[in-house]
Amino acid sequence: MANEKSEAKLLQEKLCSQRKNGVLRMTEEQIKDCDAFCEKYKDFMNCSKIEREVADFTVSAAKKAGYKEFERNMRLEPGDKVYYNNRGKAVILAVIGREPVEKGVHIAAAHIDSPRLDMKQHPLFENEETAYFKTHYYGGIKKYQWGTIPLALHGVIIRADGSSVKVNIGEDESDPVFCVTDLLPHLAQDQMKRSAGEILKGEELNILIGSRPFRDDDVSEKVKLNIMAILNEKYGITEDDFVSAELEAVPAFKAKDIGSDRSMIGAYGHDDKVCAYTAFAALMDGNTVPEKTAVVVLTDKE
Repeated sequence: MANEKSEAKLLQEKLCSQRKNGVLRMTEEQIKDCDAFCEKYKDFMNCSKIEREVADFTVSAAKKAGYKEFERNMRLEPGDKVYYNNRGKAVILAVIGREPVEKGVHIAAAHIDSPRLDMKQHPLFENEETAYFKTHYYGGIKKYQWGTIPLALHGVIIRADGSSVKVNIGEDESDPVFCVTDLLPHLAQDQMKRSAGEILKGEELNILIGSRPFRDDDVSEKVKLNIMAILNEKYGITEDDFVSAELEAVPAFKAKDIGSDRSMIGAYGHDDKVCAYTAFAALMDGNTVPEKTAVVVLTDKE
């Protein structure tokens, strides 16, 4: 009979998984809800590229949701919502449950740091009338991927008087961006003989930051001086302030949909912000008092 199943088909149904792609098990309304959630996730990714920015985002959102800052010895009742901000780089949030903590708690943890290029303590130097920042790569990176892509600078600088200033250059459309330079193909014969892990070496990951000299024949390293003059005017810093600065170079790309069907998201820092955001969002969305205390830990180290 034409409608009879073959022996192979029957065996396949018996032995092999019949699970379908998750999207095929969802209603159109559920897909719309997921797409709306992803739009919020993209907004989060665009404004939370480093740990300090994730901490700022979560604390601000938690306050709006009724969370109070945790204090030692404060009395907590079922349904209370508290957060603890650890030095502006890691956050713990909790909703107190009905059962005492001796009976257990539910914990979701994720790290909010991602691979990047950190500025060294004395980063600024001039070479052949061009100014650079020396960097050290943080996390597992494929170094060759960091050449010629637009980079943004994020972080904080502590001035000599103890005051701090936040840095975010390269994210606004009117901002300049930075980059690690690479060789043109016809000049890279020796470079292309290297293994993939050494096409760009760690010591070559210097960030290009300027080439315009300061207009004065009395000084050397005119480009470096011009860069410091610009930074001093904008942030009130001197070169010595880099010692206590925490500056990170990250891709300047915005989170974007990938594919004609917009079924995927391309963004810097999915690992592990995709877990951080979903855990945080789940805690924010909860309107009932849980049986067990629910805790979300967002830590600055994997």
